[in-house]
Amino acid sequence: MSCPADVHVRPGPPLPPLHRLDFEPPGPPRPVALPDGTEAWLVSRYADVRMVLTDSRFGRAGLHAPDSPSLSGESGLVSSLDLIFNQDGEDHLRLRRTMRRAFTPRAVARWRPWIAKIVEQCLDELVDRARPADLVACFTLPLPVAVISRLMGLDAEAQERLRHWSQYAFSDGSHPEEEMAAALTEFAAFGAELLAGRRRTPGDDLPSALVRTADEEGGIPEGQLVDFVCGLVVGGHDSTMTMLSNSLLYLLGERPEVWPRLGADEAAAGALADRLLHLIPLGDDRGTARYASTDTEVGGVTIPAGSVVLADSGAANRDPEVFPPRPLDDLFAPLAAPTLAFGAGAHYCLGAWLARLELQLALHRLAARLPGLRLAQPAEEVEWHLGTTSRSPRRIAVTW
Repeated sequence: MSCPADVHVRPGPPLPPLHRLDFEPPGPPRPVALPDGTEAWLVSRYADVRMVLTDSRFGRAGLHAPDSPSLSGESGLVSSLDLIFNQDGEDHLRLRRTMRRAFTPRAVARWRPWIAKIVEQCLDELVDRARPADLVACFTLPLPVAVISRLMGLDAEAQERLRHWSQYAFSDGSHPEEEMAAALTEFAAFGAELLAGRRRTPGDDLPSALVRTADEEGGIPEGQLVDFVCGLVVGGHDSTMTMLSNSLLYLLGERPEVWPRLGADEAAAGALADRLLHLIPLGDDRGTARYASTDTEVGGVTIPAGSVVLADSGAANRDPEVFPPRPLDDLFAPLAAPTLAFGAGAHYCLGAWLARLELQLALHRLAARLPGLRLAQPAEEVEWHLGTTSRSPRRIAVTW
């Protein structure tokens, strides 16, 4: 689960996930242009990207001010002013406090038994399918949907509806405007109803914890809570599905030699999951957008106040000054520095530990259960879904 706050500079071709051919060597901040012509600054070195993501002079809220530059790449739920990803300062911290304790490493570790059980249930259904089977439809999508549904206390009907709403929440802009508005209005009504129901009858789930903590905290507008819970619902499964699908396509298509170790050693699967999260970008974007509130020097370059700044975490995670120049040689090696895949600073992704755990358990148990799993189609023939914040295979045909 990650935070869907990225803006595309250019979409890029639907290539296999570790073959983003337009990666450029990290360098000093430089001017670039968004698709609509808006000027921006691209930051790509590890130290510079980390600074932009952690320095309060670079925020999100300024991107949505009336006089701010246009960000045509943002649409759907991602563009909502009430979304936590678009808040800064005390407003943002107040929202984060409502959920921070729920996603600590210790809290997520307590979920391991039932998440592992869901993984096994998904595997049971997969092995019963006729071959070749679609790994996306039978495993990489149902798994994170079941996990986030358990956390949010959603029934089967709501699970089906959230798959529909996800298409609009992270829309690529191809949906008709009226259709988009109707779907997001319907989704917001669902979120409001979910919160109201948990206030009436609290349960042991995240929405109940959210309304309880928010009511104790006070001062949080209901619209922000609704967008927060909607963001958790869709972000909690879409990004995990994307990461798992991309990882499996890469491993089965290009690194089948790691499959036996992956199935035999859960700890090794955890190390590999960390490296894949670090190296495989969710999409073809060129960075997480920030707004410079003052003139600020980054990497020896002064970025003027009012500028859009694109922090390219994908390039930073391959910075040869920080990470080995051949990062794919040993997929089980520990990272040389903290990954920026989940961001950094005040907007660090709340779901980072959950995403790591889901990927580790899914990869390990799939490899252990199906040691002969292999692609039933050439990797280059895979069709891709290209969204605003992610890129993933529409279908992965496999056999065993």
